[in-house]
Amino acid sequence: MTNNIKKLGLLTSGGDSPGMNAAIRAVVRTAIYNDLQVFGIYRGYQGMIEGEITPMQTTDVANIMQRGGTILKTARSKDFMTDEGMKKAYEQVRQHSIDALVLIGGDGTFRGANKFFERYNIPAVGIPGTIDKDLLGTDTTIGFDTAANTAVEAIDKIRDTAEAHDRLFVVEVMGRDAGFIALHSGLASGAEDILIPEQKRDIEDVLCRIDKDERRKKHVHIIVVSEHDELGGGQKVFDSIKTRFPDLDTRLCILGHIQRGGSPSCADRVLAGRLGYGAVMALLQGKTQVMLGMINGAIAYTPFSNVIKSEPPISDDMLQMIRVLSS
Repeated sequence: MTNNIKKLGLLTSGGDSPGMNAAIRAVVRTAIYNDLQVFGIYRGYQGMIEGEITPMQTTDVANIMQRGGTILKTARSKDFMTDEGMKKAYEQVRQHSIDALVLIGGDGTFRGANKFFERYNIPAVGIPGTIDKDLLGTDTTIGFDTAANTAVEAIDKIRDTAEAHDRLFVVEVMGRDAGFIALHSGLASGAEDILIPEQKRDIEDVLCRIDKDERRKKHVHIIVVSEHDELGGGQKVFDSIKTRFPDLDTRLCILGHIQRGGSPSCADRVLAGRLGYGAVMALLQGKTQVMLGMINGAIAYTPFSNVIKSEPPISDDMLQMIRVLSS
């Protein structure tokens, strides 16, 4: 272990995800156990620029792991994307004598980190906190399990109404560039079709499947759509269906930000604890500029540059399963 790190900065950045507070708790308590002083940086990189930096104690993270959101707040910072903003952030870090940073966030967080730490060479490790599960170097991310379960619960309730009225529902879930929430929640709720950005589909294919189901007297349809899938998201899919089938009782339901909030699942709390603890230990062992992830049940370390290089693929088997199980 290295003794060079005495003061640790901690921030959450980008979109919030259930389990971030559990990760904060794990980082703070592991750091203090190892005789490190911890500083909470509020509102992500923007708070770093503006000096919103406060010492944290063990009691500050008591009774938070079951809460959604993040006690450190979060924000997306345009200022941090500029040379001047990065310089101000660096000056604040040095002013507080912070030796290393732990960053909890998603793709945008690590893109910013990669540029900042290449320039100023401050040791840093990342923890994947995003409901989208759109990062290389990990099998899952903090918040994904909770968000997917929130979507499943909502879709199950929507199906009750669909069954009662013989309706078609287009349900839009989050996932602007990644279809994992749609894929998992759609499969788990028995959706009749799932539309995701990773699978190129023609709207005519979707409409033909609806027509086929109607002809065989299958009057209940749930179509789960990622918010910005290849066909344009829930609204455009809904409009196309209404144009082709004006007499079909069709409704659009956009789940929106309910998928971000709520108490994190057991899986997300355990994941957050393992990665939060692992992040501090990684820094003490000299690891830096890496994101911690879980691969096959074990902690893995991936350089920031590799994490953000491309999006994790959805396997061909999973894409084929959509076809088979929704038929």
